[in-house]
Amino acid sequence: MTLIADRTVLFADLRGSTSLFETLGNAEATSVVTHCVGALGKPVAEFGGHVVKTLGDGLMAVFAESTPAVQAAVVMHDVLESIVQKGSERGASSGLRALRLQVGIARGEVVEMAGDCFGDAVNVAARLIDHAGDNETLATVDVLQGIPIDTQARFRSLDRLALRGRAEPVQVHVMARRRGGDAAVTQFGDVSISGETEGVSLSWNALNRVFDNRQMPVVLGRGAQANFCVDDSRVSRSHARIDWYGGSLQLTDLSYNGTYVRFNDGEIVSLRRGSCTLHGSGTVGLGASPTDPGAAIVRFEVVHVADRQPATAPAALSPRGVVL
Repeated sequence: MTLIADRTVLFADLRGSTSLFETLGNAEATSVVTHCVGALGKPVAEFGGHVVKTLGDGLMAVFAESTPAVQAAVVMHDVLESIVQKGSERGASSGLRALRLQVGIARGEVVEMAGDCFGDAVNVAARLIDHAGDNETLATVDVLQGIPIDTQARFRSLDRLALRGRAEPVQVHVMARRRGGDAAVTQFGDVSISGETEGVSLSWNALNRVFDNRQMPVVLGRGAQANFCVDDSRVSRSHARIDWYGGSLQLTDLSYNGTYVRFNDGEIVSLRRGSCTLHGSGTVGLGASPTDPGAAIVRFEVVHVADRQPATAPAALSPRGVVL
């Protein structure tokens, strides 16, 4: 039977499982990953949702309403954190410590047929995973409209993101992280940047652009959905994301090959689906360290956008950045 109805769709993706196969072997790693995915599916049932299917190291679930989907996502992160902590116990696989979770949630009309689900909300929820950092939950604005005000307050806007395979960008929000270990850092530890910081200048080869904080987030990558396109084979379609939060610029790695930030003092911060705070100036290596001669290197500088714009032409800013 075919059913068409509004549903909230949740995709959860478990990252870091590759290292388990390398350290444990195929049989044991498969058992561990299956156990982890099964554990992530329990909150779905607890909050009235239904696991439509498992996807190797992830799952897809649907809910009648958005609030239980968000609640399930919160518990999923808690479940994985518990599993990761077990990786520190004697006799446990060290590979467990590398496990991370990305969750994407979207709401809209869904076609339920033959035990599967189809529709734009399904596609959007799946594509949100591409833009999620480690232990992040991304949700569309339609999801937020269906949850209580106090829960909405846990989310902050990432503005409109261009998703792979979709013509129109989507208004997306990210759930605030609760754990201190997830905080954005630099080599100096936690850094609080003055609210006067207004934007970032990015340069790669002949491409030079300035983005102010009203145009965040900025996605760096080689795909059509990237705001700052770096056409290099080691660069993912959506490789990294710069967004403005709490008066500072945060860079989040979204890739499989990693993102490396070298500040002016020469120290390099390596990001694997993690985040750091950008300050001053330096270089970003997409897919390889900036010390690698063949790396795709983007130069950055945190700037006051007004200082870079002619006083007589404030309207020169385009909707997604300015060519200097």
